[in-house]
Amino acid sequence: MKPPKYVARRIINFLARSLTDIVCKVETQGMDGLPVMGPAIVIVNHVNYLELPIIYPRAHTDVGTGYSKIENWDSPLFSLVFNNWDLIPLERGEADVTAMRKGLEALAEDKILFITPEGTRSRHGRMQKAKPGVVLMAIRSGAPVWPIACYGGERFTENIKHCRRTDYHVVVGDPFTVDSNGTKITAPVRQKIVDEMMYQIAALMPPAYRGYYQDLSTATEEYLRFSAPDHSNLSGVTSGELWAGAKAQPSLP
Repeated sequence: MKPPKYVARRIINFLARSLTDIVCKVETQGMDGLPVMGPAIVIVNHVNYLELPIIYPRAHTDVGTGYSKIENWDSPLFSLVFNNWDLIPLERGEADVTAMRKGLEALAEDKILFITPEGTRSRHGRMQKAKPGVVLMAIRSGAPVWPIACYGGERFTENIKHCRRTDYHVVVGDPFTVDSNGTKITAPVRQKIVDEMMYQIAALMPPAYRGYYQDLSTATEEYLRFSAPDHSNLSGVTSGELWAGAKAQPSLP
């Protein structure tokens, strides 16, 4: 990173942290465990626009990158911020091969790639079915994947109307790699793998937020590799929570 960009990025990160601390009470767990250098992939559930200004500037790295919809570059302010954050423009609603190639190039340059596999914001806070684009990137790069769960942001709009701070939680899980086991990567296999990845996020949050990935008892880890068996994020969920989660009724906005 060139020095002027390095300085600009540090300033933008400071401002983003300061502003989000005003409107949110941010509680983080495990952020210090994220790597400073890549290659690494970070997957995050997608509630609204808060994930980027809250999580990204709090990661202790200067080599982060990620995706944002290409329309955001129409704004001079967003363009300035996103260019200094090294974000990659993404065409929504289609398989953006150029964006995927740039993501793989970033990983080859030892950067840390932040991805929201759900693609679309849920707004209500419950996890949605993920899209499988991240799977090929994880397999081709061989980069370790860190899951991050965030929750509480679904109440931001209502809270800001009443001048209330929002309790915002960020939980970083244990990393894993993706191994195809020599299996042909068909569309169903890609979906199975991304679902396995998303269950690792779901295990880090309260049952009410797990949405599509509510039933952790059905989670598999056929294509995931951990440094040790007990490093699966599912191993931190008790048997009672595992079965209770399948029947939990979310009480979110």
